[in-house]
Amino acid sequence: MPNYRVSFAKQILGVPFTVGSVEIARARDPERARRAAELRFARQHGVEDWRERADRNEIAASESHRA
Repeated sequence: MPNYRVSFAKQILGVPFTVGSVEIARARDPERARRAAELRFARQHGVEDWRERADRNEIAASESHRA
């Protein structure tokens, strides 16, 4: 299964500033990875909904770094 990296950003004056990112290993598809990352990001920041800390998120496939 592919690995994904989901970046979260807060938009200020039209410019997105990254406020955090979450690595998701072994998700079946990008949407499942996005949902898992949203939940983990919210939990890490102590909020109910990830949108309290960020305005947008972007998903990208990441390389697996196994030795």
